[in-house]
Amino acid sequence: MTRDEIIRSVSEKLRLIRTEAGYTQDKMADIIGVSKKTLVQIEKGRLLANWSTVVSICALFRETETVQFLFGNEPLEVLETVAREGIDVRKTKTLGGRIWWRVIQRKKGFILQQNVLSKHYRILDERNYRIFSSFDEKLSKHRFKELTTEV
Repeated sequence: MTRDEIIRSVSEKLRLIRTEAGYTQDKMADIIGVSKKTLVQIEKGRLLANWSTVVSICALFRETETVQFLFGNEPLEVLETVAREGIDVRKTKTLGGRIWWRVIQRKKGFILQQNVLSKHYRILDERNYRIFSSFDEKLSKHRFKELTTEV
């Protein structure tokens, strides 16, 4: 998933996100920090939201079914992975990936998973802390091997 794909997906679903949250256009525009005119243009497909607006929408409405459907249960992790071009050694507590995640490998307390919706990879430690995240499969498998190989 790329930044442009995320922008397009969220822009296309903005009306649905707003409706699901129960907000008027005026209130939604105020919440996400755009003018009502801009919001209407995005909802009508005449304009794409910018990256900052998309990040705001995903952060503030991450628990809506629409955002969950776009990114799984970790929309902020997807955004952070894209924005930082991968994450390494930045521990964040997770729920362990029981939903939305496919286990690729388990070894020595580490788990390599792939999100079934966004397709990004992450490595969790034995306490379900995310210690690595990337959209690059080869890099993710290499990092997993590094973590699980005895020195």
